[in-house]
Amino acid sequence: MKITPRLALLLTVPPLLWAGNALVGRMLAPSVPPLLLNALRWWGALAVLLVLGWRVLGSAERRAELRARWREMALLGLFGVGIYNALQYMALQTSTPINVTLIASSTPVWMLIVGGLFYGEKPRPVQWLGAALSFSGVLLVLARGEPARIADLRLVAGDVWMLLAALSWAIYSWRLARPGPLLRPPHRPDWNWAEFLLGQALFGTLWATAFALGEQAVGASTPQWTPALAASLVFLALGPSLLAYRCWHLGVTAVGPSLAGFFSNLTPLFAALFSAALLGQPPQPHHGVAFALIVAGIAVSNRR
Repeated sequence: MKITPRLALLLTVPPLLWAGNALVGRMLAPSVPPLLLNALRWWGALAVLLVLGWRVLGSAERRAELRARWREMALLGLFGVGIYNALQYMALQTSTPINVTLIASSTPVWMLIVGGLFYGEKPRPVQWLGAALSFSGVLLVLARGEPARIADLRLVAGDVWMLLAALSWAIYSWRLARPGPLLRPPHRPDWNWAEFLLGQALFGTLWATAFALGEQAVGASTPQWTPALAASLVFLALGPSLLAYRCWHLGVTAVGPSLAGFFSNLTPLFAALFSAALLGQPPQPHHGVAFALIVAGIAVSNRR
């Protein structure tokens, strides 16, 4: 399908907001514990979703539909809301937005691994080649641009957390693509995007809150409330959580996931620009090489 200016805008907004999410997470790292930040973000998003997707809870029949599917929705909420975003904010405690978004771009590799191990999807040889290219880009990031260091690689904690976050997102994505029988036609309710996301966020916010309470129980600091923190939370709730999801849904529906995937790899580019402008962390040459390898790997994987 031809990419129109409207579709290009729809597919560019999400990576722009995801890069902003990484930047804000890094800026708040010294003042807000990461698991608490994730819980606050999703409580804000949940408040908006309750307005947009209220029909899910609007009648006894609708609530019964959600209760019948609570196990599947709880798992989607766990991996997509409770774990992925929490691990990303944990990663930003010790890693940079550029590194975090580049490592996140390796998600297609984890998609192949999860699909092959648990869903019987045998990757084609060209997909393994693409995965190898993308993963070599990630290794270059982890080695801080020095290939000779790969043999003696010592990861910072943030790199490990982000690798686990990418794995969590791959599991979440496969559960979306291969849901349980009650979320497949003809048994899936006629939920729109806001209603479906609200169902996930209801459970995901509970997971995120439980993790944040555990974090506080082991002695995490309490944030100092300021106008800047409040504004940051509003951005995280409305931008990366809702607007990005809606634009991405419309774009992927129009052009398909393969073509849309190339736009998602704009996230590290935007993160590099934001970091240089606002954090004084300009990209290094190895970031450009890693970006090229990751994008080349995804392009190769999608060849017929």
